Amino acid sequence: MAVQMQGSTISDTTVKIQHPSGAEYLVVAPKDNGGDGSSFSPTDLCTVSLGACGSMIMKMFAAGKGIPVEQIRFEIIKEMAASPRRIQKMTVVYTIRGALSDIEFRKVEAAGRTCPVRLTLGAQVEIAEEYRLERV
Repeated sequence: MAVQMQGSTISDTTVKIQHPSGAEYLVVAPKDNGGDGSSFSPTDLCTVSLGACGSMIMKMFAAGKGIPVEQIRFEIIKEMAASPRRIQKMTVVYTIRGALSDIEFRKVEAAGRTCPVRLTLGAQVEIAEEYRLERV
């Protein structure tokens, strides 16, 4: 399945991106690279996509299997390499909230490790992950 998206520069350090749904976002260069840091940078979007994808995959898996996941939160840290400038490492902590058994938690965690963004980036970027269970 292909999705056609688009974008255009609106200043030297800002790009407006558009999704077929009509959603639009401004992508801005970070302060350390000449931008004002007022929105997500391209590498921020790449990084946060890992957390969003993993969370969504786990929540969808749990819903499909009847596993009582109430919510999944994530915190993610991006570390950049200087030369060449690129994402060097992503550290993500997922907190899975619900009345899960240990076996259910392990199944949800395993599903998270199949996230397409993780599988795409894993060969190029170091990814450190932690999965926490918050029982209710």
